[in-house]
Amino acid sequence: MATSRPFLRLSLLSALVLVSACKKQEAAKPEGAPGNAPAATAPKAKTLKVGLVTDVGGRGDHSFNDSALRGLELWGAGKKMEGGSYKDATPDELKETLQQDLATRGIAPVGVAPVVLQSKVAEDYEPNLQTLVDEGVSLSIGVGFMLENAVETVAKRNPDAKFLLIDSPLVSADGKVYTLPNVRTVMYREEQGSFLVGALAALASKNDKVGFVGGMEVPLIKKFEAGFRAGVAAVKPQATVLVNYTGTFDNVAAGKQVGQDLVNKGADVVYHAAGSDGLGVIQAVKEARAAGKQVFVIGVDSDQSHLAPEAVLTSMLKRVDLGVYEAVRDLSQGKLEGGDVTLGLKEGGVTYAPVRVDFPGKAEALQKVEELRAKVVSGEIQVPTHPSQLTAAPAKP
Repeated sequence: MATSRPFLRLSLLSALVLVSACKKQEAAKPEGAPGNAPAATAPKAKTLKVGLVTDVGGRGDHSFNDSALRGLELWGAGKKMEGGSYKDATPDELKETLQQDLATRGIAPVGVAPVVLQSKVAEDYEPNLQTLVDEGVSLSIGVGFMLENAVETVAKRNPDAKFLLIDSPLVSADGKVYTLPNVRTVMYREEQGSFLVGALAALASKNDKVGFVGGMEVPLIKKFEAGFRAGVAAVKPQATVLVNYTGTFDNVAAGKQVGQDLVNKGADVVYHAAGSDGLGVIQAVKEARAAGKQVFVIGVDSDQSHLAPEAVLTSMLKRVDLGVYEAVRDLSQGKLEGGDVTLGLKEGGVTYAPVRVDFPGKAEALQKVEELRAKVVSGEIQVPTHPSQLTAAPAKP
């Protein structure tokens, strides 16, 4: 993955000072985004176009990008992509994705038309966003913290256009978080969801040794690591967490190699927060099980159980789909405003997927995890956001 200036700035989520030296001054060039031309006979019946730019993981990562696409395409537009074109989704196909409390959130298509542009490299982010504005979309969505600089630049250039940025706030030249009236940002308390799956991993482990695979070693992914290790320590302070990073988000082979390494070192539950690299981690654990090892893997962002039903213990759900859908819904109702939104356990922004596999003590383990959830939601437990804040569950390479 290219390590460009936008990437350096975007580790701001817990280290805003890193961005100050990297910030480029952008000249404001207002170019109000044109709206869709209304039908001559029924202007109120026009369909709003909503654009989305993926990060380099792209469609098909079964994780972060696919979650965002689900929020726009399936939930917002009632569409599914088949053979390179959109088909109408059935009510059952929508219902299948509304796990747990989402079934009561009133999620239903609002009749928007999705326009999706996939980014192959980081340099695609800004031109892709500008293309959406030029095409007259009513909202442009940037998926991932690596798009922060691009969203900021294009939003300043087009103050009449609306934007949604997932996973990062905006940051000024002096390293301070700020807002723009035409940009909504949505961030998540990843450490809280990771805390729950960390506890579950420790309770399911026979070896008292579990693993964490991160993608790029940036503060955002450190939140996943910190929460996971804190969850392990909450139920088994004597347990060891093996930690490794792939250095990318789009290298499946690297993920598989790291996953195999952790399993070979004795980790019997491995949690990944590594984008498309995580597909390799899942494959490594799947193959280890086929070879007779009693190991599990924990997915991330989306429910990844379908990738290896016997191997996936659960997935830490980061509801990018919900953040995207709520912005699209607000747009359709004329209520979309700029500003920062943060979603954690209390807000339904993070949780864990149904545990479909069996292991000794499963019922007791799930009861314990739910007890921990209640304590996090109430504020009794404050989950650390960086490994430096941990006092237990030592990590080893």
